[in-house]
Amino acid sequence: MGEKREPFTRRQYLKGASAAAAAGLFAGCASPDSGDGDATTTNANTDATSTTTVDTSTSASLAPVGDVTFDEPPESAFVLFPQYADMAVALGRGDAVNSLYVPEMSGTTMNHYYERLDGVSFEWEGLPDPFGDGIGKEQLYNLDSDVHFLDPAYLVTQDNWAVDDIEDITTNVAPFFGNFYSGTHAPAPEQYRDAYEYYTLWELFGHVADVFGERERAEALREVHDDLLATIEADLPPEEDRPTAVRVTYSDGNFYTYHLNKPGYWLADTRPLGAHDAFAEKDWSSLWGTVGYEAMLDADPDVILHLWGATPNYDMASVREQLRNSDAGGRLSALENDRVYASGMRYQGPLMNLFQLEMTAKQLYPETFGEWPDYQNGDHYPEIPADEQLFDRERVASIVTDGA
Repeated sequence: MGEKREPFTRRQYLKGASAAAAAGLFAGCASPDSGDGDATTTNANTDATSTTTVDTSTSASLAPVGDVTFDEPPESAFVLFPQYADMAVALGRGDAVNSLYVPEMSGTTMNHYYERLDGVSFEWEGLPDPFGDGIGKEQLYNLDSDVHFLDPAYLVTQDNWAVDDIEDITTNVAPFFGNFYSGTHAPAPEQYRDAYEYYTLWELFGHVADVFGERERAEALREVHDDLLATIEADLPPEEDRPTAVRVTYSDGNFYTYHLNKPGYWLADTRPLGAHDAFAEKDWSSLWGTVGYEAMLDADPDVILHLWGATPNYDMASVREQLRNSDAGGRLSALENDRVYASGMRYQGPLMNLFQLEMTAKQLYPETFGEWPDYQNGDHYPEIPADEQLFDRERVASIVTDGA
């Protein structure tokens, strides 16, 4: 990509961007090897040479970044949170990902899902974890990515980052393209609040697809998602027959609790299921709350969905054993009725969301959508009988591998 500090020859500012352009957030990435995208042909009769220009550029827009244009689709992509890695895989661009949050956890979990999609996988081994030593500017310079799938509004909340640093990386390396606070609809930092918008997971996916020039592929996957939602919504029991549930992460006697039905793509796999949130009335000052055994027993939900339980970071057999060994935990109805389930990741992209919606539907409503199979730590996503699958695996795999 050339020398690192030649901003006006390899990444060029765009005109007509949104108000945040003053912060230097809108830049394109030009590949020095792409030239002008010209193809040369020779006319056999006249022996003359003509030139046909092929436009390989892509354009995308996303708050709070605004408009960005690339001379050609990015070949390398900085990723922090795995929803963007999952999006890249879904668009047939997984090999562009050059970093990932806890890759052995995120990558392994992604491949547990992809095991059920013929021809789909993600090569995560060897990827650096941007959070390993804290995200630093030198790290971004060294990776020399064509795009940073990271929200600058989130980045300025990290140590040693300010808007000027965002401008520096945008100018000298590549633009940022991400939206973190749509995950929970929490307010963005003051510097970006006026430019902020909230997106659903699938809207965000569409904007990322524009970066790669793959909107058609994203829309095909969205059709699968819309069909899955229609299937779920058509068969949901009446509200009075739905279970109470909580989404928690258990650790050392504490339950880190999350809402089920609030806005945000962190809940894109629970909100459509419409279960009764046992902690719906709790208004936590942060993105989650913390309760002990007694508070959990007072709520006594029918179902406990253990966030991160489907990742290598938690052994659900051990979690259940710890609950049984506690006087209060051992009296939880969900434990007594074998309804403490391994749940997925909140940082879910489109492919993960399809599986996690199916998973949660079966965990909450087994009589309606089929029993959730036994899951052991380290297993791939379970084999689901064909007549109990809630979305078409072959269709998804075909879209990902062939764009069909």
